[in-house]
Amino acid sequence: MTLRPFTTPPDSAEIIALADRALAALPAALRQHISDVAILVEELAEDEILDEMGIESPYDLQGLYHGTPLGARSVGDVARMPDRIYLYRQAILLEWVELGEDLYRLVRNVLWHEIAHHFGFSDAEIEALERED
Repeated sequence: MTLRPFTTPPDSAEIIALADRALAALPAALRQHISDVAILVEELAEDEILDEMGIESPYDLQGLYHGTPLGARSVGDVARMPDRIYLYRQAILLEWVELGEDLYRLVRNVLWHEIAHHFGFSDAEIEALERED
């Protein structure tokens, strides 16, 4: 899919295309450990998820990792659902409009944040790394 310059809100397929581009930019050594993670786009996080996380507005959650981080897995684990990363389109678009940031960079940052959770990083550790960058 050829990406167009974004002057109007992209649809879910275009958000996925941006996420695919961001995944391709990851080093191969990292990509091999996320090949089984599904990347999904939803409009907004469900109320149940927001309640569990103590988040009042669905526009405050741009992405979510759902799964078992690599370091917490064991060979004795029972079969489980594939890990998933959700990108919440409307929340991402609101931040895009409010901050005026490049949409690709925004999607990439949200995706990489959630990938860091897959590798076992906490929010505090991710924020510390982001401050260093």
